[in-house]
Amino acid sequence: MKLTSYQMLEKFSNNFAHPLEVRRLSMMIFDGVNETLRGMSNKQRKYLEEAALLHDIGYFIDSKNHNKHSQQMILEYGLENYSEKEKQIIACICRYHRGSLPDKKEHEIYCNFDKKERKIVKRLAGILKIADGLDRAHINLIKKIRIQYDGTNNITEFYLTPNSPQHNPDITYAIRKKDLFEIGFKTQSVFKFDT
Repeated sequence: MKLTSYQMLEKFSNNFAHPLEVRRLSMMIFDGVNETLRGMSNKQRKYLEEAALLHDIGYFIDSKNHNKHSQQMILEYGLENYSEKEKQIIACICRYHRGSLPDKKEHEIYCNFDKKERKIVKRLAGILKIADGLDRAHINLIKKIRIQYDGTNNITEFYLTPNSPQHNPDITYAIRKKDLFEIGFKTQSVFKFDT
């Protein structure tokens, strides 16, 4: 029997706050990027939502390489209402939320995707990496994310509104994790705090 993402989360995680927060941040980034850069579908939004909920279930097995364990668990337990190919895409989005970048020569599942599917994985995993980095402390520090695109300089600007106006949170991890977003969208990115 295939499980839903919520059933998998209940079965394999004792931390619901972080995946729910990463999903919230991922959806804000997706929607903001889609308004400015476009090119993504509602179906892709759903893939990202599922991956955000499941990206850390691999901790159930081991913290080291938990991203690879998350991928394997999704492939093993399936996801209700998704085809085999869609399940593989969601699993790969989880895998690439940390660690090495996708490699079409080395990574077994990713190398079997066509060019369009690889682009989906890179873009959505890039968003997930940033969202995960923004909630690194697991304490819900970002209230809102606004995206602007500077087409002249090809820069995607992330404007972050902190939950506490008196305190700008540490976003070092999000900045470190922007590489796949920049590859997937072929843009540079900068992070600023909204005043």
